[in-house]
Amino acid sequence: MSTSSVSTGCFVFKPSTKKKKKKRSSPSLDDYFTRGCEVAETSDIRFRLFHDLWTKIETDTELLQDELNRQILDSLLDFTRKCSSTRHHTDWASQMRASEIPTAALMLGVNVPDHDMTFQSLSELLQQSVTPHVVSVQAKECSALKQLMKKVLERLMDTVVAAEDDDEDNDDEEQATTSQQSSTPVRRSVHCSLSVLCEWYNTQTKKSSTPGKKRSSPSKDQHPPIVIIFKDLEAFNPKVLQDFILICSRYIERLPLTFIFGIATSPSTIQRMLPHSVSSLLCIELFQSLSCTQHLATVIDKLILTSKFPFKMSGKVMQVLISLFLYHDFSVRNFIKGVQLSLLEHFHSQPLSVLCCKKKDAVRNVAHLSHEDLERIRQLPSFTRYVSQQESQEQVQLLKDDAHLKEVCHKLIKELCKYHKKYYPTLRCLHALTSSLPRYPLGKQIRELHLICLEKNVWETEDYQSAMKLLNMLAKDELIAMLQRCVEILQPVKSKKMKSALVQLEDMLSKFKQLDAGASEAVQCDEERLITPVKNLQKKTDLYQLQKALLEMNESRRSKKRSPYENLRNEVLEFIDSLVKSHLSPPESQTLYEVCYYSSSSTVRRHLNATPRTSIQAALSSPYYYLLNERLKTDDGSVSNSAPDICIAYKLHLECGRLINLYDWMQAFSTVVSAAEGNDPDSDNFGKVDDVKHARFIRAVSELEFLGFIKSTKQKTDHVARLTWGGC
Repeated sequence: MSTSSVSTGCFVFKPSTKKKKKKRSSPSLDDYFTRGCEVAETSDIRFRLFHDLWTKIETDTELLQDELNRQILDSLLDFTRKCSSTRHHTDWASQMRASEIPTAALMLGVNVPDHDMTFQSLSELLQQSVTPHVVSVQAKECSALKQLMKKVLERLMDTVVAAEDDDEDNDDEEQATTSQQSSTPVRRSVHCSLSVLCEWYNTQTKKSSTPGKKRSSPSKDQHPPIVIIFKDLEAFNPKVLQDFILICSRYIERLPLTFIFGIATSPSTIQRMLPHSVSSLLCIELFQSLSCTQHLATVIDKLILTSKFPFKMSGKVMQVLISLFLYHDFSVRNFIKGVQLSLLEHFHSQPLSVLCCKKKDAVRNVAHLSHEDLERIRQLPSFTRYVSQQESQEQVQLLKDDAHLKEVCHKLIKELCKYHKKYYPTLRCLHALTSSLPRYPLGKQIRELHLICLEKNVWETEDYQSAMKLLNMLAKDELIAMLQRCVEILQPVKSKKMKSALVQLEDMLSKFKQLDAGASEAVQCDEERLITPVKNLQKKTDLYQLQKALLEMNESRRSKKRSPYENLRNEVLEFIDSLVKSHLSPPESQTLYEVCYYSSSSTVRRHLNATPRTSIQAALSSPYYYLLNERLKTDDGSVSNSAPDICIAYKLHLECGRLINLYDWMQAFSTVVSAAEGNDPDSDNFGKVDDVKHARFIRAVSELEFLGFIKSTKQKTDHVARLTWGGC
């Protein structure tokens, strides 16, 4: 019996013996980039620039992440080697009992999307340097003990494992048939038991220790450990985990097992999931990875706050990516994907992004700009501001003469590159001076200071003035340490102005060191000048003399001259202030900044921060744009009576109030469906609810309840409560 509702089905197709036709290759990223791209003439060049730039960023990101994870991964490798080397020695018995399984509790944090990369690196390093027997399991594929045992054995032994109470015979026949068709060798199935694993392990170790044969194991140990990695410990069924540990503990003398628990929350998870009788079978050692916020700070510092890459993001785009990180998933991997999306959108939507490359390439590309590209440059807000600041004759040439405009663009591109080379060292120096001040007026992280500098002139803010006042009260040792840090920041910079600033800072540091010699003499003179009036007070005097002595003391304090240190400190702060005002102006102040900066924060938010409820409502209200069926197309925006059942039920429920009578709703649904079937409106059966219409209505209501549009209510038994208001 046919219905008009949207349904799904499962169909089985036997493999064809005929030679398959060659499939058409799927569209590449280049095709997607070119399709709909503005100014298709330069789309190939922009895609190549995007691809090259992203390849460099991705390579540097992977190297940086490997470097950040190196310490924790090396610790895990040392732990595994130690367990393997001491297992057969006498001192192993003193460290743990014979039935205990060495276990590493790896604290990774709540940034779950980043865990796969860490475990992949760990597995590769273990296989390269410790043992070839490494297996990783996840909770979603191990809901029962039988499934967990099966996954472990299959991945270790690289064979088919037959579990009890399963239709494994049928599966084996299907796999054998598939193997014969694909001309691959058939793998024999084995019984799902750790005793089988023991036999397999003994066979493998005998092969590796056979004289005259080259050993395949990367480990020097003739009995390499078997490492089982539980990626998401919190998601495992505690009963399944307990039974698996109990079984493994009985084979620990025959199998050198080692567990690695991936924990996202806290070490107490182990005690909460495992009773003492089970946890006592584990010899647990805790390992703490780098926090995700520290990881993000390093990524931003090395990949974004640098003049190495020409692509930049505006403050609003940066704020969107950081907000998604802090308030959603704490995933550095997703943050990097957001950077990639911004990079792709910039080169796709900005025709002038052909100049977003290295200075040498950008200057060369300026010479190949077309007249249309030069007109786009003339329409840029930053260039319009630049033209308004020139003399009238120069304005005419900039707006009319293309050759002259190209020469000016050469100069402006070079100035933009110089701006970035001076901006980031100055930003780091200011952060080094203010990051340890009380209450962090300019932020504790450098990304906070960077966001402020992207939006406005930082020296005009109250927080900056507060920071300068706090710096004016620093002790000499603290100030010298901060200036030394600034010197280290400026030393590798090749800019001429930054080198000049470096010379001045080093000169000030040498002056601070020379203050120690004359500091004691100045302090002694000040003490003598203050002690003289105090001695006069000790003599016998009247009220007039006492008042006179107190006034002299007050005047002496007021007329006290600033010490050499205070003078030098003021000089340093004035120098820092001039450096900030010269090099930390916002990017909008630079001409042609639009070619390098991506500023569409709404696009990034729309792609990365999805709104599923709005999308679902749009699909239910306008099914034509999703199903592309001409029968569903309407002019007034209403839903056609030929629409899927859930769309009809959704449209009808919009006409109701907070409580919906199910009987009235079903009658209206039946009337609409009868009209779609072409029944005569004057007939007696028109709109009558039969079994099929009743079942279709119940299914549509259940789907709406699953999507969160309605819920059952106890106020009236034959009513449901509406949970949303309005359409899309």
